[in-house]
Amino acid sequence: MFTLVTRNARQHWIPAQKPASRRCSGWRRAATKVEAGKNLQVFLACFSAAALAALSMSLAACHIAPRYVRPAVEVPVSYKELPSSTSQDSTLWKESDPKDDAIRSRWWEAFNDPQLNELEEKVDISNQNISAAAASYLAARAAVREAHSHYYPTVGGNPEITNSRPSPGQFGGLRATGLPNTALSVTPYTNYSLPATASWEPDLWSRVRLATRTNYLAAQVSAADLENVRLVTHAELAVSYYKLRGQDTLKQLLDSTVASYREALDLVQAQYRAGISNEEAVASAETLLRVAESQDTKIGILRAQYEHDIARLIGQSSSEFSLAPQTLKANPPRPPVGIPSDLLERRPDVAAAERAVAQSNAQVGLARTAFFPRLLLGAAGGFGNPSISDWFTWPARFWSAGPALTQTVFDAGSRLAIVEQAQASHDQKVANYRQTVLTAFQQVEDNLASLRILSLAIAQQDAAVQSAQRNLEEATTRYKAGLDPYLNVINAQTLLLNTQQAAVTFRVQQMMASVRLIEALGGGWEISEIPTPGELKTKPSFRSYPGTQHSR
Repeated sequence: MFTLVTRNARQHWIPAQKPASRRCSGWRRAATKVEAGKNLQVFLACFSAAALAALSMSLAACHIAPRYVRPAVEVPVSYKELPSSTSQDSTLWKESDPKDDAIRSRWWEAFNDPQLNELEEKVDISNQNISAAAASYLAARAAVREAHSHYYPTVGGNPEITNSRPSPGQFGGLRATGLPNTALSVTPYTNYSLPATASWEPDLWSRVRLATRTNYLAAQVSAADLENVRLVTHAELAVSYYKLRGQDTLKQLLDSTVASYREALDLVQAQYRAGISNEEAVASAETLLRVAESQDTKIGILRAQYEHDIARLIGQSSSEFSLAPQTLKANPPRPPVGIPSDLLERRPDVAAAERAVAQSNAQVGLARTAFFPRLLLGAAGGFGNPSISDWFTWPARFWSAGPALTQTVFDAGSRLAIVEQAQASHDQKVANYRQTVLTAFQQVEDNLASLRILSLAIAQQDAAVQSAQRNLEEATTRYKAGLDPYLNVINAQTLLLNTQQAAVTFRVQQMMASVRLIEALGGGWEISEIPTPGELKTKPSFRSYPGTQHSR
């Protein structure tokens, strides 16, 4: 408040001063303190009443969110493609029992390939997909802590020192009686202020609780997604590795085939020069050799692609990575399969889908809280004075406190639409979960069938290779004896190469199916590895997660 005073025929706006009789009376100061005490009592009474109301309404709001129940899914009693213990191919895998350690987390070590083990160790360190998933998980954990902070009040301050010059027009048209406006003048002044504010929203209708629950369920989804990315990446590396070793084996086969065809061409040319054979046989032998050479050269395309893919998966540049050739070691392990009901607890993608259902259930309740009022308890106080010497004196104090209640009365159906969106999203998550479970069972059955059928096919193909080898030997003998034309030898050579290539392909498929089966069974992961709400509230170490330490 400003008062107009006249001094030496000049008018000044200065802060109004209290009369001396009010400034100097001790009993007046005592009365002011008593009045402030009463005001504080009134505030505390209001605050206590609001807190009790918030508590009672929070207890009454326990059923705003629908009660969560895991969606029901149809689980088979056993796997259809799992062979019985008496079948011929039952030695390829086994059913797990309580004494089994199940699939270990470092499942690739069961393949007994040191080169594969070395590559798999680099995946968790340098793979960028895993690093991105780990960063996403850390962000989700931070969101949990942010949501949990809303249980507590927010306290702030805004100290300021302001120098200003007010205008007479600021004071609601106040004018000095009997004096022209042109005679008015104002005096700049400095205001010193040290305010503090505190606000708190009680958890009415479990709004904060549901928001916190939504965030920690989202963090659990992110944790399961991270483990799924790890599992998929490790399996993808193993598949690419065995594809590359398959190409190495085919390369060795074609190298030996080219050498054999070259010897056959030399034999035909020698017989042609001796007059025993004809030019047609020479041309046929030479054609077969050139075709084998082109196939031998073409092998390098796929091998290079698989090698580049492995470099990408371990986080290295394809230009700086290479693997020495090595033939395929077809020794698939025997993973414990378990029973179908265990699959729901062992696959991270199934766990992520189930946690997403729980999250969407909490979001339905959170959307419903918009129909209920919100209470905000606020308080502000501090010291302010135009004189720095009197800044922190008792008369320079100021304060305000009180509750604020807000409630939307009309929104043209907006809140109802938001609830319906949340419910529809929940139904979608339920369908996604059930589809994920069906896909999981399908993948297990697919790879069980592949291993079962391939075990028979490999045995049959090995027998075919042996027959083709005998056929070639017989055809070559009869050609040398002059009993059959060289065309029979060419047919026998082509048949042998085709059967040998098929045998290599079957073994590569067998190793890939073994990897895919372990992946379909969860790769040794357990649902108990998902962090609890209490663990999610703590701040994790960045070094605990792959890739994050490189950016810190």
